[in-house]
Amino acid sequence: MHRMWLKRLFLALLVLPVAVGLGGSLIAAASPATVEVLTVDGTIVPVIADYIERGISQAEENGATVCIIELDTPGGLLDSTEEIVQSIMNADVPIVVYVSPKGSWAASAGTFITLSAHIAAMTPGTTIGAAHPVAGGGEEIPEDQMQKIVEFSAKWMRTIAEERGRNMEEAELAVRESKSFSDVDALEYNLIDLRADNLENLIAQIDGWEVTLASGEEVVIDTADYVQTRNEMNAIEQFLQTLSDPNIAYIG
Repeated sequence: MHRMWLKRLFLALLVLPVAVGLGGSLIAAASPATVEVLTVDGTIVPVIADYIERGISQAEENGATVCIIELDTPGGLLDSTEEIVQSIMNADVPIVVYVSPKGSWAASAGTFITLSAHIAAMTPGTTIGAAHPVAGGGEEIPEDQMQKIVEFSAKWMRTIAEERGRNMEEAELAVRESKSFSDVDALEYNLIDLRADNLENLIAQIDGWEVTLASGEEVVIDTADYVQTRNEMNAIEQFLQTLSDPNIAYIG
């Protein structure tokens, strides 16, 4: 009888850590979802591409329910834009690009970036478009070469729009005819998915949205109960962005 009691006690002690582990898992599962927020304000240059790639990777590692990129840009470099679009379209976490705050724009490179998101949103009073390629340093580009660049950019924009189920024709016009769109126009033409007055309203609106990741996995965004985390540029990235500013780089 004494041995039987000891055996039961021993088994109980073995089961206890398992029960605690399961309890911990239940608690973790019930914890608030994480919403990671990145902020891009300025010209699209290599350091911005690196920052977005870092931010998306961190959101993936943290198991964030969604990664939101607040965007305000006049445009930027084609190769940096390509890197950002690739990072967004191959992300293992839902990506929302939000043109914000009021008065902002996602011109040129910003249009490619906005349309590449799983969910594209704009604040009332913002614009996107005017994505016709131009020379960075003001130098002349031979007409035949420019034509090839425009043709490539237009088809790339169309491909992005098609992948995300957006209006391919209007998206292409942003490149070929430098067409711009207000937030109202962009929603009407199916270039974006929604308009949101502020970040909190955006997060509320995307609750329950289903997106398909590059892996084919279908994910439902749950922001009913969330914790917001801002992943700002670090000091080195801010310094490099300042050096990359055309208004500074070309002085002298």
